[in-house]
This record gives sequence, C-alpha cells and structure tokens, in this order.
Amino acid sequence: MSAAARPPASRHALGLALLLLVTTVWGSTFAVVKTATDTLHPATLIFWRFALGTVCLLPLLLWRRQGSNTVQPGRPRRLWLDGLTMSGWMIAGYGAQTTALSSTSANRAAFITALSVVLVPLWQALVARRRLGAALWGAVALAVAGLALLSWEGGRLVIGDLWALGCAFTYAGFILSLERTSRHHAALPFTLAQLLWVTLLALGWLLLSGASWLPPAASWGPLLYLGAAATALTTLLQTLGQRWVSAVEASVIYALEPVSASIFSYFLLGERVYLRGFLGGAMVVGATVLSQFGQGQSDGGRALRTEHATAETFAEEGRESES
Repeated sequence: MSAAARPPASRHALGLALLLLVTTVWGSTFAVVKTATDTLHPATLIFWRFALGTVCLLPLLLWRRQGSNTVQPGRPRRLWLDGLTMSGWMIAGYGAQTTALSSTSANRAAFITALSVVLVPLWQALVARRRLGAALWGAVALAVAGLALLSWEGGRLVIGDLWALGCAFTYAGFILSLERTSRHHAALPFTLAQLLWVTLLALGWLLLSGASWLPPAASWGPLLYLGAAATALTTLLQTLGQRWVSAVEASVIYALEPVSASIFSYFLLGERVYLRGFLGGAMVVGATVLSQFGQGQSDGGRALRTEHATAETFAEEGRESES
C-alpha cells in the first residue's frame, strides 16, 4: 500500500479492529458447530446455515441495486457456472469440517484446518514447477512439527483429524479457484450465487442422507448465529476492513483464527490446551504467517484475502462506486 493510498490512521485502526472481530467470530464457529453436531446431521446444519446466510444478504443486494446509478453489464450464465464451481469446493470444505468436529476436538480441528493457508503457496509452487523457497520449506516444517505436537498431546489421530486435514485441502482448492474466478464478477452477486448453490447442494445431500430437515428448537440459536453472524455479517465486515488494511497485516490477523477457536473451545466446551498443544498450535500459526511472507505479498496476501469471502473485488466495487 503506497503512502499516497494509505488510509487515515483512524480508518486503518478501524480496519484492524473489524478484521480482528471477523477472525474472532470465525474462531467461535468451531465450538458452535461442534455443539450443534450433537443434535444435527452435517447436511442439515450446512443447509440451514447457508440458507439463513443467503436470506440475510439478499436485502443488501436489493439496496445496492436501488442505490446504483449505473447498471453494469454482466454474464449471468458464467456467474452461475462459476458460482456452482466454487460451491462445490465450499460444501466439500464445510462438510469435511462439520464431520470432523463430530469426533475430534474443536481447537485441534481449527489448527489442522489452518494448514490450508500453508497449502496454497505450496500447491502454487508445485503446479508451476517452481523451486520452493527457504521460507516456504520452513513453513512446511513448522506445520508438520506443530501437528506432531498436537497429536502427541491429544492422543492418536482419529478419523475426525483426517476429515479436518481433508478440509484444509478443500479450503486450499477453494482459495485458488476463487482467486481465478472472482475477478470476472461483481463480488456481492458472486457471493450470493455461491451461497445459494451451496444451499441447493446441501438440500440434495440432506434428501439423500435421509436426515431430518427440520432442526430441533434448541438448534435454532446456533444456526442463526452461524448463518447471520458467521456467514453474512463477517462477509460485510471483512469487506470494509480490508479496504484500509494491507494484505500482510490481514494475513497476520487471519492466522489468529485457531487461537480464537481455542479460547472459545475452552470457555464453551471446557477443552484445555496444555504445553505440547500450545507449542504445536503456535508452530501452526507461525507456519501460516511464514508461508505468506515466503511467497510475497502478491500471492500469499491474495490467498488470505479470498479465504472466506470475495473481499478484494467487493472492496474494489465500493471504491468504484465512490469515485
């Protein structure tokens, strides 16, 4: 971010605060989802989470259309096809994560899932047949060592840990695919297309699974939180925050998600992290940050900016509408 383009200190501080809030909410979802899996099938949980998130974002789309002076030509067919592609990655990731939380601890799943940030530059380097830099090798070594310590403290690997690792791989695929597709669409319609496709795919999964589609009364609170706060609200706050915060700063903040998850897991679930688990988690967090600096701001920053929403292009829309 150049000096000329640098936002005022007040906006920069506000951007940091918003991203910290977003990361905190993201971290809380691990404990919330784990609790919800006690009474909900993963397909039921994902269907209602994304259905509620879609409904919450629809008024914003209508508001933006009414407030817009110009209508940008779009490519509806490509929008829906790209949305379908991204929704495949999303439902695979959320499905794996939700399944993982039914048999492993929330904080352990959070640290394993965070490896997606390390996998992105590793995947990019392997596909492009580039030599891995020292920083990226160091990030991989830190990540493996961190997982070893987490497993040492938490006991042998369970099936949930493998599902969490699968979630990390699918999230990495989501990040790379989103980087390629998001540039072709306005961010808010594209985000809504993804959420709607995930809702429809989850509905198909729900019907095939034979699970009950109507959640028990006690589950509506967690579902409303996941849909409205952890899906719709965080998308908006992330969009605002990243208009005033650099990619590297955002990468450091986002790396704190598993730390937030551990804190919530302790207070909501009573899960404790002892010395080996603490060191292992710190290594994983360090690996995520190191992998971003190792690839440079252009690759690593973009990966983290797009991990949970199309915030970069969404922010560009906002700047264009102001000019």
